[in-house]
Amino acid sequence: MSYSELDRPAQFLKSVGPKRAALLAKLGLLTARDVLYHVPRRYEDASTIRAIGSLEPGMDVTIIGRVVAKGVLPTRKGLRIFQAVVQDRTGLVECSWPGQPFLDRVLRRGDLLLLSGSVRFFHGRQLQPREFTLLAREGEEATEEEGTVFPVYAATEGLTHRQIRTLIAENLDDLLRAVADEEVLPADLLDRAGVPPLVRALESLHRPGSLAEAEQGRRRLAFEELFFLQLLHARARHRAAVERPGIAFERRGTLVSTVYRTLPFSLTTAQKRALVEIGADMLSARRMNRLLQGDVGAGKTVVALFAMLRAVENGYQAALMAPTEILAEQHVRTLRLLLGDAPVQVVLLTGRLGAAARREALARISSGDAGIVVGTHALIQEAVEFHHPGIAIIDEQHRFGVRQRLALAEMGEIAEGESRIHPDVLVMSATPIPRSLALTLYGDLDISVLDERPPGRRPVRTGIRPEGARERVFEFVREQVRLGRQAYVVYPLVEESEKLELKAATEEYRYLREEVFPDLRLGLIHGQMPGEEKDRVMRAFAAGEVDVLVSTTVIEVGIDVANATVMVIEHAERFGLSQLHQLRGRVGRGAEDSYCILVASSPEARERLRIFVSTEDGFRIAQEDMRLRGQGDMFGSRQSGAPAFLFADIERDESLLVLARVEAQRIIEADPELERHPTLRDVLTSRYEERLRLFQAG
Repeated sequence: MSYSELDRPAQFLKSVGPKRAALLAKLGLLTARDVLYHVPRRYEDASTIRAIGSLEPGMDVTIIGRVVAKGVLPTRKGLRIFQAVVQDRTGLVECSWPGQPFLDRVLRRGDLLLLSGSVRFFHGRQLQPREFTLLAREGEEATEEEGTVFPVYAATEGLTHRQIRTLIAENLDDLLRAVADEEVLPADLLDRAGVPPLVRALESLHRPGSLAEAEQGRRRLAFEELFFLQLLHARARHRAAVERPGIAFERRGTLVSTVYRTLPFSLTTAQKRALVEIGADMLSARRMNRLLQGDVGAGKTVVALFAMLRAVENGYQAALMAPTEILAEQHVRTLRLLLGDAPVQVVLLTGRLGAAARREALARISSGDAGIVVGTHALIQEAVEFHHPGIAIIDEQHRFGVRQRLALAEMGEIAEGESRIHPDVLVMSATPIPRSLALTLYGDLDISVLDERPPGRRPVRTGIRPEGARERVFEFVREQVRLGRQAYVVYPLVEESEKLELKAATEEYRYLREEVFPDLRLGLIHGQMPGEEKDRVMRAFAAGEVDVLVSTTVIEVGIDVANATVMVIEHAERFGLSQLHQLRGRVGRGAEDSYCILVASSPEARERLRIFVSTEDGFRIAQEDMRLRGQGDMFGSRQSGAPAFLFADIERDESLLVLARVEAQRIIEADPELERHPTLRDVLTSRYEERLRLFQAG
């Protein structure tokens, strides 16, 4: 085979004709290359086979044996159990699959099976398989032997994993010879990463001598994916530094030190660490591009304030863009409170301003009188002209589109001599995500993390209740309102769905208002309402004019209502743990005890939710959320078009990800445009640039 052979249609492989090629196409395997990179979804380890005669109750084992008898056994409760008796040269064992009678049509007498599961005592020894693999039909010669590890591939109707395994085994040597010249990673990089070359990696995946060898093959392909993604991020950081130089602020300390001394509280260690990191960025001539990631209530606004003050005391302006008008107004109140008597003008610019107030705000911004400008997307309209912009801060950055974020980041260039410099950029997010996910999503940014809660913040008491306890839950809500408090009741849907038997916000709002709380003041808010209507309801709730706010997740990121002490979340099993954490963050913002009550229907759901109940650490919850939901769901919930990695698992491969980031940075620092690494440059352009563009699309 030559290099081009890998791009030929799969139909030209051995044992593949038009009919089988059509079946391979169902799996997305159109070319020889696709077949080579169709890696196993799991492996069966026949190197640890136990003899059937040696099985004892309590063991967890893997066995190989022939089916000598089978059938479906009905029970008194209507459950149908498929049972098969499996035999090897040492004895017999009964295998049981409750609720899977269809296996009677799948398995035949004489089939050779590999089975893994636990042994229990039930009228004798019985194996309950977690999974099984059909090794051979009666009369067929088994291609797998005890003492080997063999792959199990994703299959499709008409093409079993056994047939795919045989097909790949037949063609593997030719495919490996064809891919021998396609190594794209330098040998010294492979050595530092501790991963094998491409040919050996692919052979280990398809023909492993052990599970450890198969894992090494996967790690090699995973490292390549992670490395090229980080190489793109590193090149983007370098280009941004060269093409858009920043402002070298001076350490004047006039405003920063004054406000620091008058703070009514002490900063946490995490806040101080973030200030050091941000300060170093701002003092350098390199433009700051940093993500400030903090848990609910971790104090991001205070950190952002000191970054803005650094700019203001150097004669520049600071802009803070928030996703909603009501949140922008809250920021203004908070900043003015923290500034005290410091001589800094804070100006608000939103769509709600009247004509006269808007003209006045625009005049103060363009003249430079406004040191700190807070607003919504109104900040990036053409009529807004900053006098001397120094830093752009974007709050809840995931709520803005890419163009909106870039527009604020590029709100003004400043001429200094013959060059032009750009304002520093700080983006903030209150959605904790695991470190590995942050490095993947935001690899082009430096990252500061606030992983501590300010002292004195009261914990939120969290509990799970079954649907049958809903009446007691609502009575508790009534008691809290009687005490002068307010409550949220959150539903996963806006309107009832015929496909999903879930309570919907609009229907339940009518029920709660007319049947449950007819004497209380209720409000409804959801994402399909016009912006002005949502804003009106939230203002009424913040002003204490609404006792119970019925909502969807639109309140996941919102304003602080210190008087709200109860959060009831219906169908809590429908939410990810991180989303539940954001919702819980809406309460516990005042001096009173606060409560988060999860109403869940199934015992299985309640088991998963106990993880959430056990901690208020958003980063720990996010890590568990990614483990439970998988990286694909986590990507999908945050980035439109994000590609699923084929080989990498960013949770288990975090050390590999960090290494990839270090190595990518090392190469870009020495060779920014990869002129001395033409292979890396070509692969980056041909395979990965479009993936990154989709990856970062908001």
